[in-house]
Amino acid sequence: MSEAVPTKKPESVLKEFFGYSEFRGNQRNIIQSVLSKRDTIVLMPTGGGKSVCYQVPAMVFEGLTLVISPLISLMKDQVDALNANGISAAFMNSTQSQSEQRFISSQIESGKIKLLYIAPERLYRGDYPLVDFLKTVNLSLVAIDEAHCVSQWGHDFRPEYLKIGELRRAFAKTPFIALTATADKLTRKDIAEKLGLKSPEWFVSSFDRSNITYRVTAKRDAMGKLLEFLDFHKKDSGVIYCLSRKNVEETAAELQAKGLSALPYHAGLPREEREKNQELFIKDEVKIMVATIAFGMGIDKSNVRFVVHMNMPQNIEGYYQETGRAGRDGLPSDALLFYSSQDAITLGRMLDQGDNQQFVDVMQDKLEKMKSFCQSKICRRKFLLNYFGEQHEGDCGNCDICFQKGKRQDMTIPSQMLLSAVVRLGESYGIGYVILVLRGSKSTKIQETHQQLSVYGIGKDRPESFWKNLCDKLMQEDYLAEAGSQFPTLKLTEFAWQKLKNKEKILLPMDDTLADVSNKPTEHHEELLDELKALRFSIAQKSAVPPYVVFADNALIEMATYLPTNEPAFLSISGVGQVKAQSYGEDFIKVISKYAAKHQLTPSQKIQPKKTKASRSSASEGLSLKLYKEGRSIFQIAQERGMAPNTIEDHLVNMVKKREVDASDFISKDDILNIRLAYRRQESHFLKPLKEHFGERYSYFQLKIALAEER
Repeated sequence: MSEAVPTKKPESVLKEFFGYSEFRGNQRNIIQSVLSKRDTIVLMPTGGGKSVCYQVPAMVFEGLTLVISPLISLMKDQVDALNANGISAAFMNSTQSQSEQRFISSQIESGKIKLLYIAPERLYRGDYPLVDFLKTVNLSLVAIDEAHCVSQWGHDFRPEYLKIGELRRAFAKTPFIALTATADKLTRKDIAEKLGLKSPEWFVSSFDRSNITYRVTAKRDAMGKLLEFLDFHKKDSGVIYCLSRKNVEETAAELQAKGLSALPYHAGLPREEREKNQELFIKDEVKIMVATIAFGMGIDKSNVRFVVHMNMPQNIEGYYQETGRAGRDGLPSDALLFYSSQDAITLGRMLDQGDNQQFVDVMQDKLEKMKSFCQSKICRRKFLLNYFGEQHEGDCGNCDICFQKGKRQDMTIPSQMLLSAVVRLGESYGIGYVILVLRGSKSTKIQETHQQLSVYGIGKDRPESFWKNLCDKLMQEDYLAEAGSQFPTLKLTEFAWQKLKNKEKILLPMDDTLADVSNKPTEHHEELLDELKALRFSIAQKSAVPPYVVFADNALIEMATYLPTNEPAFLSISGVGQVKAQSYGEDFIKVISKYAAKHQLTPSQKIQPKKTKASRSSASEGLSLKLYKEGRSIFQIAQERGMAPNTIEDHLVNMVKKREVDASDFISKDDILNIRLAYRRQESHFLKPLKEHFGERYSYFQLKIALAEER
């Protein structure tokens, strides 16, 4: 085997093939370590650019780079992306015929392939193990992706990864690079030992994913909260994780019944159906994937805008990696987790069934830390980073805890009422019954003795939604806990008894913030972005690749911001390399030029947000308003403009938000006042309880219009 000799500069490779003018974070130092033939271990958050750390050296070195990856889907995604960038890459796995694999082998032998992706099983399994073939070629680098899979303490242990240590010994002169997004101290030690790496150089990047907004909320009415959350992500791709296959099926079916683009994914589905659903999601033909944690490891889809956990994960490593699948392109994204103490009990019981007591003890400790994260009163980001051994000064300002800072309300009296009711009922009932007693219900469910209690009817001046929300907050703040599984009952915690004993005030963050995602400022032309996405989708379908392989969302947003109308300007966009400019530049420039001419815009000039009524963002909205004032219904406007009715509603609501039109143009001032008063009384940012309160009196559209200036 000949020595691997660097022939190109890393910076020129980065610009020519990947379209970026500079490296991010530790990338340059990591690449230099690899080019110096040192074994290297990289801990870098999902979306931090781990793949560049071995793909750039692969193009600098002569010879073949072997990439060991756990999932077939990851191999195909990365190979598609590399080929689109003009880099010759291939994979070998069980889906291919022998003739396909022989052809790939011949391409490698003739030096036509730079990167080969395989699963670790391929190395030593079968009559013709791949390791024998590798000894006949110039193997310049071995990259081990998802390296935490080698550790039994990791959240995704795969025994076949242990064979990589043998490969390290077989190729003593070839540098190895191991990469992972999640590993605590115990797992990090295991990675170096089990892979047999020689005095590896460590690069631990910050675990901070500053573009992700973390939220944890009580699980009660999870579907109602989820639907409202998804209403703010209408155009976005996202993943919803459930604990069981049954939950996956039920959640996907309910979302489909509501008209949402969602499909299920779990190991119990036929392989063909799983692969089809995954492909539809990756290609943006389906927006939402409802899945168990069997889905997503290594999925290289950069434009996932949200990740939802319907149940509490088993450990923080798993949670961090799963939430990290959102916002890989660096754009603002959301992570929402529904928490209940019952989930923690269920997961604890599942762990107790393990045979290895040492393993059970470690995993139970991890579960406790996950539970602490859900109940935490400190900044979510600070908690996560501290868990991974990274200090974070100050609060992040981008999680539910930070949003609630300064917004805590004195809820001492109503909290005492609720806690008192729980105690008077012997801590033997669930929240539904407790609320019936508090509100003095005449239901036949209420036992006669309970009607004689001092707490009976003391909360009748507050709606049911208020008491449910208060209960959620008291559970989240560790005043209340649920006991039992089939029919959970409420019990006071030691913390609550101490607070009551000391007669301390109870300050709670009653303001929910799941809807805050709607007001993120943008500087790009939204209509042009939609046109560019449509063009990208069309090209992707013709090329049989995922849309993000053509261009990532952040590249399209830059195009819709700077309006490049010639090739040099187009090449200056991040993520546009030579090959992509040659392949797609003409089509994209044509769309951008047409849009710029139509709106009399100057290309390559950063857009400043407008503050006047003549802003470009309101051009389309203004047309919707004009048609509405001419007497057309929302449905008629939608048909005439070829848009969804929800989009037309959003146009009109946005114009009220920006005070370009009065809410009273759509609904009477008395009705507006009535809706706003009810909204403030319910002390929640959710529309569903408000809709239930008014019934058919007002539509969701009328509620949104009335509250446009308040939400």
